[in-house]
Amino acid sequence: MPSEIAVEKKKLKNPPLQLHYLGDRVLRQPAKRIAKVDDELRQLIRDMLQTMYSKDGIGLAAPQVGIHKQLIVIDLEPDNPANPPLVLINPTIKQVSKEICVAQEGCLSIPNVYMDVKRPEVVEIAYKDENGRPKTLKATDLLARCIQHEMDHLNGVVFVDRVDNSLTLAQELSKNGFSYQAVKPVA
Repeated sequence: MPSEIAVEKKKLKNPPLQLHYLGDRVLRQPAKRIAKVDDELRQLIRDMLQTMYSKDGIGLAAPQVGIHKQLIVIDLEPDNPANPPLVLINPTIKQVSKEICVAQEGCLSIPNVYMDVKRPEVVEIAYKDENGRPKTLKATDLLARCIQHEMDHLNGVVFVDRVDNSLTLAQELSKNGFSYQAVKPVA
């Protein structure tokens, strides 16, 4: 289910879109469903991919660049030109596994902060691709984690909201110039 959107995987000094960071209200607003998949949206996808590659990311959700649309781009192999990115439009989770795994996560919107987060090991989603075609995907491992992380952004949730160890989190955030008050713990 890789994307047909062609973007050179290179780092730009001035990426096309500006990232928003923890503490910015824009990250807490839920994204809206996309009604129409058109060339304008495909250009946004290209801009998001280029921004993600420029910032050394493997996933980016539209709210992170101040756009309240249910749009995600993912590329687990940003250094591999042969591996096309994954584009998720209006993704919905259909099923998650009962098996939970803990792994370290980071986020372009919270640079240099890496913390352990519990998430289901497997996720099954429905979405539209960059041509508006309905698709489904069953993801495991890093892809499952990345999809869930980015889908959280569409709901105004950032990964630090899911961190159990609040003391260590507060220290890490403070060390990197972020306030623990920006965290909104989720159950």
